[in-house]
Amino acid sequence: MITRRLASTVTTSPGDKSTRKIVLVGAGFLGSYIAKALVADPRNRVLLVSRNPQKLHASLSRLGSQILPPQSTDITSPEAPESLKEAFKDASAVVSMVGLLVGSNKQMDLVQRQGTEYVSQAAKESGVKRVVGISAIGADEGGVTAYWRTKALGEKAIFENHPTATIIRPSIIFGPADSFFNRFATLAKWLPFLPVFGGGHVRFQPVYAGDIARAVEICCRDEPEVVRQVGGKVIEAGGPDVFTYRQIMQLVLRYSGYEGSRAIISLPFWVGKIQGFFLEKLPENLFTVTRDQVEQLREDNIVSPAPPMYSLSFPDLLKAFPSSLPSSAPPGDAGLASVEKVLPTYLGVQNREEGKRTHGRSGGQGLEDIKKMSGIGKK
Repeated sequence: MITRRLASTVTTSPGDKSTRKIVLVGAGFLGSYIAKALVADPRNRVLLVSRNPQKLHASLSRLGSQILPPQSTDITSPEAPESLKEAFKDASAVVSMVGLLVGSNKQMDLVQRQGTEYVSQAAKESGVKRVVGISAIGADEGGVTAYWRTKALGEKAIFENHPTATIIRPSIIFGPADSFFNRFATLAKWLPFLPVFGGGHVRFQPVYAGDIARAVEICCRDEPEVVRQVGGKVIEAGGPDVFTYRQIMQLVLRYSGYEGSRAIISLPFWVGKIQGFFLEKLPENLFTVTRDQVEQLREDNIVSPAPPMYSLSFPDLLKAFPSSLPSSAPPGDAGLASVEKVLPTYLGVQNREEGKRTHGRSGGQGLEDIKKMSGIGKK
C-alpha cells in the first residue's frame, strides 16, 4: 500500500522514461542539497551553473548520470545572457540562487539585481516553464541595506519575466558546511568571547538546508496542481524554532564544546558600525563584518506573523506535496528539522577535527536548557 507521503510523488507510469532538465544557477552550499533532492526523482537531470561549479560537481558526481557536466558562467559578465541561454536550452526548470553576502552597494546591485535579471530574462527567452528564486527574509525595495534592496529587485525581475515563478525567502540556513554556525564555531576556537550586538535580542528562525531543498524540488515540478498552488507565490521559510541572537551563540558554544570557556559579550551597535567601516574594506576573511550586516541585526529575521495574501506557508507546502526523498515524518507532518537535532552532527570539536558525527545522539537537552536560561520558549 502506498502511503500518503509517497503517493503524491508517483505521478508517472512505470514506463514513462521522459526526463526533465533542471538548471541550478549559483550552486554552492545550498545547491548541493537541492541537487540531491532533485535526483530523488529519476526523471530529473541537474545542470550546475556558476563561476566555479567544478568542486560541487565533483562531490555530486557519485550520484551518477543524473548530474550533468557543469557549465562555468560569470553571472556579472556581459557574456552571461548568451551563456545562460545555452545552459537553459531544453530546461524544464531553473533555480536561481544568485546572491552575495558581503560586498559594496555596487557589487550587490551587479550580482543580486542585474545577475538575477540576466537569469530570469534568459529563462524566459529559452522557454523555461518553471522558475524558482532563492531570496531572503527581509527583502524589500525600501530596505535599509543594499542586500535587502537588491534581493527585492531580483524578485521583481523574476516575477516580471515569469508571473508563475516561486520565490523562497529563508531565514538563516543551517547544515553541514554552512557559513553561519560553522563560522561562529571557528571564531569560538580562536577568540575568548563571541560578540552580539545590541544585547543580542534580535530573533532568527534557522531553517535546515535539506528542508529548503525539499521545497525547491516541489516548486520545480510541472504538475498542474503544484503550479496552481505555488505559481506567483512568495514562501517565507523558517525552521520549527525561533531563537534570539544570544541564544544562537549559546547553542554554538554548547555544541562546539566551548561552553563555560568562552563568554558572550554584547557590544553597542555603534561599535559594530565602526568595526564594519574598517573590516569591510579588507579582503573577506573569518572576521569580516560590514556596516550593513550590523544594521540588519536590528530587525527580526523570522517568518512574518501576518504574511501577505500572495504568500504560501512553508510547512503547508511540505505537507501538501511530500518530497521523493525518504522521510521518517508521518503523513501530514512537514518534518522540519530542528537545530537541536542537526547542529550536534557537525559543530562538535570532535566532529570537526576527526570527521565523526553523532547524528543527534549527544546534546539532546541543549536547546531546552538554553531556552530555560534565557527565559524564552519555543515560538
